[in-house]
Amino acid sequence: MKSFHITGTVIPEENYMVDITDKLIQIKAMIDKKEYFAINRGRQYGKTTTLEQLERYLQTEYTVINISFEGFDAEEFENAATFSKAFLKEIHKSLTFSNVEQTYRDSWLNFEIKSFSELSIHLTEMCKDKKVVLLIDEVDKVSNNRVFLGFLSKLREKYLARRVGKDHTFHSVILVGVYDVKNIKLKLLQEGKHTLAETETTANSPWNIAADFDVNMAFTTTEIQGMLNAYETDYKTGMNIAKIAQEIHNFTNGYPVLVSNICKHIDEKLQREWTTLGIRKAVKRILKENSPLFETLTKNLDGNEKLFQLVHSIVIKGGKWPFNIRSTEVNLGVRYGYFQEDNGNIKISNRMFEMCLLEYFTFLEKQKQEFEIVNHYMDNSGIVENGIFNMETCMHKFSNYYEKYYNKKDQAFIERSGRLLFLMFVSPILNGSGFAYIESQTADGLQTDVIINFLNQQFIVELKIWDGIKKHEKAYKQLETYMNQLNVNEGYLLTFNFNQKKETSIAWETIDEQKKILDVIL
Repeated sequence: MKSFHITGTVIPEENYMVDITDKLIQIKAMIDKKEYFAINRGRQYGKTTTLEQLERYLQTEYTVINISFEGFDAEEFENAATFSKAFLKEIHKSLTFSNVEQTYRDSWLNFEIKSFSELSIHLTEMCKDKKVVLLIDEVDKVSNNRVFLGFLSKLREKYLARRVGKDHTFHSVILVGVYDVKNIKLKLLQEGKHTLAETETTANSPWNIAADFDVNMAFTTTEIQGMLNAYETDYKTGMNIAKIAQEIHNFTNGYPVLVSNICKHIDEKLQREWTTLGIRKAVKRILKENSPLFETLTKNLDGNEKLFQLVHSIVIKGGKWPFNIRSTEVNLGVRYGYFQEDNGNIKISNRMFEMCLLEYFTFLEKQKQEFEIVNHYMDNSGIVENGIFNMETCMHKFSNYYEKYYNKKDQAFIERSGRLLFLMFVSPILNGSGFAYIESQTADGLQTDVIINFLNQQFIVELKIWDGIKKHEKAYKQLETYMNQLNVNEGYLLTFNFNQKKETSIAWETIDEQKKILDVIL
C-alpha cells in the first residue's frame, strides 16, 4: 500500500500525492518558449518533488539535466576550474539515469576546463544539436558564493548571444530555492561579500534575464480531493472527500507539506479518523511538534527585527499593510512563505502558520514583565466539564480576571495587548483538546474574529474597542454575518470600554429565533 510522505521527494509509485499535471503543463509552456527562470518558494513547498515530476514530464521531448547544489563541497566553489569539474560531474551523473546515449553522456566530462570561458565553449558544443534543459535545485546552498555569480553571468551571456543567433546553450534553465536569485548581488553586497567594480551596479544582476514564474504551486481543493480519492479507493473509510479536502485546505491553503502531514497524522496516528474533528486533532499535534518547518518559521523572525515587527503587527494587532513586493521585509516574508497578497494587502499565507506565529508571540508576551501574568491567578474552574467547553462561563471568568488585574490599564495598552490577554487566558484551558486562531480574512485592527475550537465545538469571539453605540450595533451585524458563514447560532462580542462612567455588563442579546450574541462590555 502507498503512504503519505513528508520528508524528501514524493514518489508516485510509493506515495499518495496530488496530481500536479496542470502545473507541469504551465511550466513546460515556459520551457517551450526557451525561458530562463527561478522557482522560489518557502521551505518544504514541494520544489524538489516538482523537479522530479518535471523531469519525467519533459524527457520524451528534451534532454533533461536535473542536479542539486546540496551535495557540492565548499572547495568545489573555490574557483572556476573546481566548480566546472564538479558541475560537469553532476551533469554526467544525472544523465546516467536518463535515456540519452552513453557517448553523449560521457562527452560532458571534460576536466581540463580551467575557466568559465572554456566552460562556455564546451557548453556550446554540448547543446549545439540538442534541446537541453538544465534544472538546478538547492541554489540557496551557494547563493553567497562569488564563483556562483560568475557562473550565472556566463549563463546570462550565452543566453543573450543565443537570442541573436550567435551561440548555442541550454534551451532553458530553472534555478530552484527559497531566495530570489535575481537579488543575489544585492544580498552579497549587504553581507559584505561582494564589491562593485567601477562599471558595475546592483541592478545588473547576473540573473536579470529570468522570466517571472507565476505558476501557483499550492494545492487546490480539487487537487487534494484527487489524492484522497486514491486513498479512499484503497481503504474505503467512508469519508466525505469533498468536505475533508475543503477543511484541509482551510487550514493549509494548499501548502504541500502541511497537506500531506495532516493526512499522514490521520492515517498513521489517529486511527484514520477522517472527520473535521480528526483534522483538528492532526493540526493540534503538528503544531506541538518541533518540525523543521515551524522551527524555521520562528527562527527567521529572531534575526530580523523589522520583519518581526511587521509579522507581529499583522498577527497580533490585525494590522493592514499594503502588499509591496519591493519592500525588503515583504519580499523576505514571501520567500519564507509567511505572506501572500489579498486584495492589495499582506495576508499570512495559511492558518497553520498563523496559529504557530500566534502561539509564538503569545509565549514571548508571557515573558514580558509588563504582563506579570505568571503572578496572576486565573480562575478557570467550571469552564470545561465532562468534555464540554462552556463559553459563557469562560467570558464571565475572563471578565472577573480583567477587572481585577487590568481594568486600570490605558487604552493604548489594550489596543496593543487586549487580544493577547484574552488568548493567554484561554490558551491553558484549551491545551490538549483545542486551539484558537485569528480569522485573518476579516482582519481590521481589533475587529478581527478569534475562532476557538474545542473538540467538536466552535466559537466566534469578536474583540472591539468601544466607539459609541452606532459602532457597537455595527459590530453585531458583522458578527452575525460571520456566524452565518460558519453556521453557528451563538456568537461572543468582547468590547473594551474606556469611558469614565462605563458600566460593565454581560448579557445575551437575541438576534432572531435561532441566533443570539453574548455581549460582554469591560
